[in-house]
Amino acid sequence: MTIQILGIQFFKGKVDEVFHFLKNKGGLLTVPAAPALVTVSSDTKYYSALLESDIVIPDSGYMVLVWNIFFKNKINKISGLEFINFFIANMEEVKEDAIFLVNPSDVDGKINKDFFNERGVKISDSAIYTAPFYNGNVNDNKLLELIESQKPKWIFINIGGGTQEKLGLFLKNNLSYSPAILCTGAALAFKTGRQANVPVWADYIYMGWLMRCLSNPKVFVPRYFSGFKLLPLILVNKSNKVAPNKNNS
Repeated sequence: MTIQILGIQFFKGKVDEVFHFLKNKGGLLTVPAAPALVTVSSDTKYYSALLESDIVIPDSGYMVLVWNIFFKNKINKISGLEFINFFIANMEEVKEDAIFLVNPSDVDGKINKDFFNERGVKISDSAIYTAPFYNGNVNDNKLLELIESQKPKWIFINIGGGTQEKLGLFLKNNLSYSPAILCTGAALAFKTGRQANVPVWADYIYMGWLMRCLSNPKVFVPRYFSGFKLLPLILVNKSNKVAPNKNNS
């Protein structure tokens, strides 16, 4: 049950369906925001990761608003934060499952581990990995070997958008089994306090972006301002795949 936007199959359902699909079948979950979506014509590897995901949730409130205003086949927003909140609320269902955390720093790894441990989901030190600076090459064989040796059911990739999706696809294509690979980025950091607190009501009315802009305007205002390019991109391409730029990498 999906809606195709820019050639990407966005999930048209509810967050509990996303959770149970991943719990039962595994797969790659991606959560593209508007500033990342506008790069699909120039970043073909990122675009491929979205096209090859098992579930893409419509996290971008701006994309949802644009689509619902101009097109009849409506879609409801499901944010990465909403998914994380549902996951936390249903910890009992994953209490016995192995979880692996990919983090942007050692500090984030410890905080994320403590966050789960305090809620009764034990994560060992061997299931915490600090991602290197990939600089475009996400073929992380060290990470692949670690995950392959432990075979966790859930893999949280908590690094930046545009990179995490490529890493997720690399893992999906090279692991011998099918875990749930969650490219939820900053969503977990909202819960641990590492990024701006986004109340449920703000996320519900599509104002999560504003909370982030207020917390760090120098970083997030330019980032979200670039997302306005999504309007002409959708109006031109609609449900069709976006043609790559001639100078794409």
